[in-house]
Amino acid sequence: AKYWVNEESPKGRVIEKVLQSFNHPMERQAVTGSEIRYVDWVAPGLLGMNMMFSCLFGIGYVIVRYRKSGYLKRLSATPLTAFEFICAQLLSRLALVMVITIIMYIGCDLVLSFRMDGSYWLLLFVTTLGAISMLAMGLVVAARVSSEELAGGLLNIFSWPMMIISGVFFSLDGAPVLIQRIAEVFPLTHLLTAARAIMLDGAEFADIIYPISMLAITALVFMALGSLLFKWTQD
Repeated sequence: AKYWVNEESPKGRVIEKVLQSFNHPMERQAVTGSEIRYVDWVAPGLLGMNMMFSCLFGIGYVIVRYRKSGYLKRLSATPLTAFEFICAQLLSRLALVMVITIIMYIGCDLVLSFRMDGSYWLLLFVTTLGAISMLAMGLVVAARVSSEELAGGLLNIFSWPMMIISGVFFSLDGAPVLIQRIAEVFPLTHLLTAARAIMLDGAEFADIIYPISMLAITALVFMALGSLLFKWTQD
C-alpha cells in the first residue's frame, strides 16, 4: 500500500501520522506543486449545476408555454420548420446562459481566486458545447409536452440525477462501476470532467477529446430527437 503527502500541507502531516499508526506498513511518497483547494475543485461543479438548471428549465418551460398559448400553432402556418424553430430557440437561450455564466464566473473568481492552469478560450469552447447539449436535452423534454406541471416533473427527472452523480460535489472515482457508466450518459458529467481538466491540470484540446466528443454526440442526438418529436399544437 502507498500514500502520498504534500510536504507543505499541515493537514497532510496530520493525516500521515494517522496512516503511520496502522499495523500494516505503507510506502510514503511525496508530491510537490501548488495545492488544489476544495473550492478550486467544486467551483466548476457549482457553476455547471447552475448552467444545467438554466438550460433545462429556461428552454423547457418556454416551449411548453408557447404551445399552451397557441403561439406555436400560429407558427405552424408559416414555412418555418421544426428544426429551424428549435435552432433559433437554442441559439437565443445559449447567448443568455453564456452571458450569465461568464458573469458568475468572473464574480466568483474575484472573491475566491480560482485556480486556472489552462486556456480560457478552451474553457469557453467546452462550456458552450456543454450548454448546447443541455439545452438540446431540455428541448427533447418540451418537444411534445403541453402541461407546465408535467414538463417540470420530467425536467426534474433529468436534473436531479445529474446533480447527484455527475460529480458536482464529489468525485466519482470511488463510486461503483455501474454508477460511473450511468453518469457518462449525462452531458454535465463530461462538461465537468473537461472543465476541471482545463482549470486544474492545464489540459489541452487533445487531452480532453473524449468528453468533448461525448458532448458533441449528445448535442446532435438530442437535437435530432427534438426535431423528430416536436409538435406544434396541444393535440
